[in-house]
Amino acid sequence: MGITPLTDCAPIAVAVERGFFEREGLRVEILREPSWANIRDKLAAGALEAAQMLAPMPFAATLGVDPVHQQVVTALSLGLGGNAITLSRELWHELETLDSRAGEHPSRSGRALARCVAARRARGAAPLRLGTVFPVSMHSFELRAWLAASGLAPDRDVRILVVPPPRMVAALEVGALDGFCVGEPWNTHAVQRGSGVIATTKHALWNHAPEKVLGVRLEWAERNPEVHRALLRALICASRWCDEAENRAPLAELLARPRYVGVPAAVLAPSLTAPSFHLFHRYAANFPWRSHAVWMLCQMLRWGQLEKPIDLRRVAAEVYRSDLYREAAADLGLPVPSADEKVEGVHESTWRVPGEHVDLEVGADLFFDDLRFDARDPVAYLAAQTIHDRVVRLDELAKAQSAAS
Repeated sequence: MGITPLTDCAPIAVAVERGFFEREGLRVEILREPSWANIRDKLAAGALEAAQMLAPMPFAATLGVDPVHQQVVTALSLGLGGNAITLSRELWHELETLDSRAGEHPSRSGRALARCVAARRARGAAPLRLGTVFPVSMHSFELRAWLAASGLAPDRDVRILVVPPPRMVAALEVGALDGFCVGEPWNTHAVQRGSGVIATTKHALWNHAPEKVLGVRLEWAERNPEVHRALLRALICASRWCDEAENRAPLAELLARPRYVGVPAAVLAPSLTAPSFHLFHRYAANFPWRSHAVWMLCQMLRWGQLEKPIDLRRVAAEVYRSDLYREAAADLGLPVPSADEKVEGVHESTWRVPGEHVDLEVGADLFFDDLRFDARDPVAYLAAQTIHDRVVRLDELAKAQSAAS
């Protein structure tokens, strides 16, 4: 099983070290990969049977957005939250000069950044260079949403570069980047080294947003249904362990080992103890919501990664296998949502969704730009965006959704 050195590989690490895989009769070898491209390529080639993946990566593979075209599915979210946008100390100082309250809200820091970009352009300076971990990632979508809501066109006004997570801080410190969006612990690492300042967090941009999933090839899942189901059960149990408050300190020590993240526990602990920053099981964090999936597909349309209209909900259902999650959860006697979708962007505090036997508590889901997302009407959501990049014509997209229904 492949992982990358990030705090949110925690459920996989815990399933190994605390014996959850072993209890399910599984023998799992962990391969620590330096980049998401490595994960993608090795999973497609069969060198990995399962992997920690960026939540949108199965869509990129299944739809042939990447060079690798392979049907990949997920039946498990590995958690919610975990990212932040960090800027160099020098750039942050420029923003604070323009707005002393830039750190109060993503909209304030974004508007200050837009003024900074305009000032740089006026004096003939090179565009800012901002790092993201993979083109089709929540990091990329979050960074672009922040920029676009601030009036910046991400593919015109800045340069967005792909850098593997463990190299982000070094790239910032040598001046190859002016900022980045990355998962923990790399934001905290930059802050503790004095080279970066966290401008905003994933949770501030979208409360309790999806982040990583367990990805497997569809053909492997179909050939090994019982092994896959056991894998899901083990990881659900490990995720529950990760969310117990008393386990967060030992979790930091575990992840500090070289085979997992390989940084001191003191770098890992801040995000693990910050409220709402990492959720591994609470608030139905393991359920693969198809509304999350449709939102990601909308971002792929918005930023030109998909060039033709598709039936978004059909693709979401093919890749995000909530049916398989329900089977594994039933084995464990755990409640599950009765629906595959929920409306996002309307709840400012915890609320309850109907379950098959009991209602489930889920977290706030507000977007920083106050938009609302309903997977049943993705066209309305895309039409509300102020900046697009080669988006499929919305009338054509609307026809594709109408034909499907």
